[in-house]
Amino acid sequence: MNTSLVIVESPTKARTLAKFLGKGYQIEASMGHVRDLPKSEMGIDTQNDFEPKYIIPRDKKKKANELKKLAKNAKTIYLATDPDREGEAIAWHIAQLLESTTRGTGITGTTGSIENSGTEPRDTRDTSKTRGTLMKRVVFHEITESAIKDAFSHPRDLDYQLIDAQQARRVLDRLVGYKLSPVLWKKVKRGLSAGRVQSVALRLIVEREREIEAFKPVEYWSIEAELEKKSRENFIVELIEVDGKKIEVGNQLKADELVAGLKNASYSVKTVTKKEVKRNPQAPFTTSTLQQTAGNKLGYSSKKTMMMAQNLYEQGLITYMRTDSVTLSGFAIQMARSFIDSTFGKDYLPNSPRQYTSKSKNAQEAHEAIRPTNLQTSPESLKDHQGFTRDHLRLYDLIWKRTVASQMAEALMDQTTVDVTATSTTGGTGITGTTGSIEDFGNKPRDTRDTSNTRDTFTLRATGSILKFDGWLKLYGVKQITEENGEEAQKSKNQILPELSEGEPLDLLNLLPEQHFTQPPPRFTEASLVKKLEELGIGRPSTYAPIISTIQDRFYVEKVERKFNPTSLGLAVNDFLIKYFPDVFDYEFTAQMEDKLDEISRGERSWKATIGQFYTPFEKKVEVTEEKGEKVKLEVETVDKNCPKCGKQLVVRTGRFGKFLACSGFPECKHTEALEQKLDIKCPEDGGEVVLRKTKRGKTFYGCKNWPECKFASWTKPKA
Repeated sequence: MNTSLVIVESPTKARTLAKFLGKGYQIEASMGHVRDLPKSEMGIDTQNDFEPKYIIPRDKKKKANELKKLAKNAKTIYLATDPDREGEAIAWHIAQLLESTTRGTGITGTTGSIENSGTEPRDTRDTSKTRGTLMKRVVFHEITESAIKDAFSHPRDLDYQLIDAQQARRVLDRLVGYKLSPVLWKKVKRGLSAGRVQSVALRLIVEREREIEAFKPVEYWSIEAELEKKSRENFIVELIEVDGKKIEVGNQLKADELVAGLKNASYSVKTVTKKEVKRNPQAPFTTSTLQQTAGNKLGYSSKKTMMMAQNLYEQGLITYMRTDSVTLSGFAIQMARSFIDSTFGKDYLPNSPRQYTSKSKNAQEAHEAIRPTNLQTSPESLKDHQGFTRDHLRLYDLIWKRTVASQMAEALMDQTTVDVTATSTTGGTGITGTTGSIEDFGNKPRDTRDTSNTRDTFTLRATGSILKFDGWLKLYGVKQITEENGEEAQKSKNQILPELSEGEPLDLLNLLPEQHFTQPPPRFTEASLVKKLEELGIGRPSTYAPIISTIQDRFYVEKVERKFNPTSLGLAVNDFLIKYFPDVFDYEFTAQMEDKLDEISRGERSWKATIGQFYTPFEKKVEVTEEKGEKVKLEVETVDKNCPKCGKQLVVRTGRFGKFLACSGFPECKHTEALEQKLDIKCPEDGGEVVLRKTKRGKTFYGCKNWPECKFASWTKPKA
């Protein structure tokens, strides 16, 4: 018994640790949880204070036996799982598994049941000298030599408050899922399931879809003018006021009247306002902001982002990737400042380190933001890194640049705003005296009084900015500030303006009226859904990706051009749950439950009492709904096509990998075929029709209907 056994979750993490621990340590991967609730039953004893019934799953028995065997020959066991609730729970399950083997864990208070943690005194007996193997918990937030040595030099006991919080979430989710699924089977459709937090995410998507359906576009017009100085330098201004009143143009008739007035006007510079504007860098990444940025800039799903980040962490390249903190350690700040000074010079280094505060009220500032473990390991140096893909490199590049930029000097811009006066000189437009809007022009009887001597005064505005000092933008190679959202900005909003002086006369070159319509709220992307969940206080860093994956796997939503659309099944399930369980799937209630889980993790609340307060009214609602709830009739989506085998109509069904066509004569006729969505787009290769298809795994792509003769396929929608 001379070796020390170190248990981690994954083989990659084990290999990285082996580089730093050297001989005398045997490192094994548990492959995640070694115990779990059973799949065949609820596994929660609701009559016995919600005691969970943990089992060793069949696919984990071999691994569990391997760990037991290794534990018998180990002098010390180090539980080196991840530094969060889930990691702490994995460590506790391993300790429970090995306790009988080692005859005492050496972890204070490991008594099998932890139901009273945080509310009643712990068993504080010192078990560090119990007969058998000594078991210790080690925690680190980055897999580097210094962090590993420090963790193994300062082992600690298991954190039962974190374990309680994880158990509370697990039990709560199991109770909701197991109690609601039979109700959905009975009232909606067999095989359905509901999740406590996933169903709230579904509700967001459904409500947004109904906002879009109810939206009525409103017409409006912008009017821009192209003006010229005597020196032949020109620029664009936009009409903003008439006679000192804000202008709103609701139709072409009104726009034409204004254009007529502007044509017969003399122009001069009214004011020129210049100011210096600072643009600060963004905070280092949290889990949420990393998922949002990777989604927006790289097109990664939340699931893919977390998988890539997990790989980077386990290879020792970044700090732990599940965090809601924007804080950098003193060491990391100094590393960044040294790198900035040596690479870009002192002009790019602020006088003092930048400190960031999390917007999340539940952020654990003791943790760090996601950052590289060593800034000298640049993205370029990892291009030939073993086991690295281009996707890994792109994500690492995001993290590396955000970390360095967060400690760089701000960018400085010279921002200029020019107001131009246009005075009508030939009679005017007849719009003198507008009271804030001209929306009624053309809709009401005109004032027939003589307005030939009326002089209308128009105010038009142009803004422009010039990058004076690039600061942190230098890291990104930015030469000029542009619209970040990728939308086309109006020409008057961001341009390089010529030198202008107040009172300077200007010549009109052209008038540019343009029709617009208000737009409905956009459908959620993965990035915007994560942002919304975080704003509402729903979910935590470890749960965003599973939430989004689950609602897709259940076919409650589908992605079209990276945006979530609820399916007919998702609409039916959402409406049923909101009708009969409005409190359970309420945004505020779900956020409050997250707060309670946080309180449990801090030892401020009993987890079993919390579950009890939720379960009693919930169970009654389930019973009432089972008895009195109305059965939902799902609408069957039909297509204008008959079954080639029996001649009956084909209908749209949803299966394991998404929608498909099936014969309405099922089960007598079992014919099925792929569902293709026509898009009225020609194939760029052979001119055939482009259709929307799905892979075997349910992922949407665009392909030519003439496949296999034409091989065209694309993840993004081709241009019509």
